[in-house]
Amino acid sequence: MTETAPRPTLEAVAARAGVSRATASRVVRGGDGVRGPLVERVLRAVEELGYVPNQAARSLVTRRHDAVAVVVAEPETRVFADPFFALHLRGISKELTAHDNQLVLLLTEGREDHARVGRYLAAGHVDGALVFSLHLDDPLPGLIRRAGVPAVFGGRPGWADGADEGAAPTVYVDCDNRGGARDAVRHLAGLGRTRIAHIAGPLDQTSAVDRLDGYRDVVGEADPRLIAQGDFTPAGGERAMRELLQRCPDLDAVFATNDLSAAGALRVLREHGRRVPEDVALIGFDDLLPVAEQTDPPLTTVRQDIEEMGRRMARLLLDHITGGAAPHPGATILPTTLVRRASA
Repeated sequence: MTETAPRPTLEAVAARAGVSRATASRVVRGGDGVRGPLVERVLRAVEELGYVPNQAARSLVTRRHDAVAVVVAEPETRVFADPFFALHLRGISKELTAHDNQLVLLLTEGREDHARVGRYLAAGHVDGALVFSLHLDDPLPGLIRRAGVPAVFGGRPGWADGADEGAAPTVYVDCDNRGGARDAVRHLAGLGRTRIAHIAGPLDQTSAVDRLDGYRDVVGEADPRLIAQGDFTPAGGERAMRELLQRCPDLDAVFATNDLSAAGALRVLREHGRRVPEDVALIGFDDLLPVAEQTDPPLTTVRQDIEEMGRRMARLLLDHITGGAAPHPGATILPTTLVRRASA
């Protein structure tokens, strides 16, 4: 059995640097009021000794844990299969890491998971929460409000602010889903397509509702047979495309609610002998490069900066945690861009 070397203490750092314990503590905590040469001596001692601050003791003083919960309201099978979530988490992780904060990932699939997340947040393990992919009947907003932790949401909320008396207004980051959808459908119409179908996303999520509304903004009173329900997955896109071809075999364009749905639709169109874009023009949404650039033909799509959305969410929350003031209530809406490739 090997013996573990004793953990370097703050007192040892102070002795090595030739300063008082209080001075060493201020430097380690990042406090002001210490002259530059002393800061350098303390930091050099920290490096030489391999000193690591005791986070538990630090939390007692600062009441902060330097940890943020990232709550994704989806099962792990969806989160780890969809590149959207990887990009979103990468943006969040980069911002948290840059500010020396830990990311604690919490996924929810059922009511038991919601209760578990609520208990964890209420226990004070983290300084705040970043929450995205919510569904309209999701209890998470109420659980987070009752836990009393600051939160920033990804996506336009589907609940009314102030539903609970004294509740803080919702802070969220989203992209211009409706405007991006309008751009996609206008592009299809500009190509001379007249039977433009839409594969919708799950309508218990506001991003899918906004994209459907953007489609309707352009086509007006759409033939209901030209709208089929998907679920943001390739399999859902396949099912919806088969349904559309059965109902409206003369359709000449499809706007899919996301790139994964478009990829599924593309497979079904090929199975039915429909050429893309000659017979049917196809547009997705997201610009997930592992999907959009590798389909055949490459996918025309609406780009949203998913990674930047994650960074903005984390930045808003950290500003609140470190500055003490609540984030400005309301929306941060990022623009979208139509990226033209070969499918439309």
